Amino acid sequence: MRPVWGAIAVCCATWLGEPVQSASPSTSLHPLPRPDRTASATPAATIAAALPLTLPNMRPQLRPASPQEVAAAARATDLPLLGPDISPKPFKRPKALEQQVLFKKRKLRKSSVCGEIEIQGKAVGSVSSRTKACGIKDAVQITSVSGVVLSRPSTMDCGTAIALNKWVDKSVKPTFKRRGPVVELQVAAHYACRTRNNRKGARISEHGKGRAIDISGFKMADGEVVTVLDGWRKNPSQKQLKKVWRGACGPFGTVLGPNSDRYHRDHFHLDTARHRSGPYCR
Repeated sequence: MRPVWGAIAVCCATWLGEPVQSASPSTSLHPLPRPDRTASATPAATIAAALPLTLPNMRPQLRPASPQEVAAAARATDLPLLGPDISPKPFKRPKALEQQVLFKKRKLRKSSVCGEIEIQGKAVGSVSSRTKACGIKDAVQITSVSGVVLSRPSTMDCGTAIALNKWVDKSVKPTFKRRGPVVELQVAAHYACRTRNNRKGARISEHGKGRAIDISGFKMADGEVVTVLDGWRKNPSQKQLKKVWRGACGPFGTVLGPNSDRYHRDHFHLDTARHRSGPYCR
């Protein structure tokens, strides 16, 4: 056991900052007293007794600050305290602000349609027409979707309104986030009882059934307007416009843009007609 006690002595002397000289297994410069096998003391207890109570290189144990200490620190840094009780959790919103938010939500919910608070407008009811193929059974007039205003109130059915809201939320807003944010959709057309592309003898357009909307541009918060006509083939708008055009393919069954034909060179035609082969996007 003597080699072990010699190693322990060297370790303790080094920790205490005392000079250490090489020692043989049988001798030591600062030998520790051998424990009394008949006593209750252990080698660990003997070493602990030889060490000072605190060491300069030991980290102090951290403890949570008391409420009085937190309050004193807040007063020293001019931080507001929301009541006498101090909590380690983030400060709660004032009740006045919470009531204001709740009031705004109630107001939005009251003016929402199609069961979505993000779809703002009003119910119109049945829209009839002299033309048999035209009309909407349960029409709504939309003023904004996902916080983005429509340039004019647009009449459609709820299926189209929900698709429009999804497209704006998932594609339009993220695409123009850095450039915008986008605050308005430029509406070129919504409900109208007419034939496709206004051609004589053609089938009734999805516009005549309340299932379509045409978007010609996107207005940013700083007043900039990105139009389909001017931006489709020009940078930096080209990449963004093509991205939102692709993003519409899915929420809508038919998506037509400037590459489809001459009738759509200045706008996106979006409708919710469903095709057996899946969305038709050109």
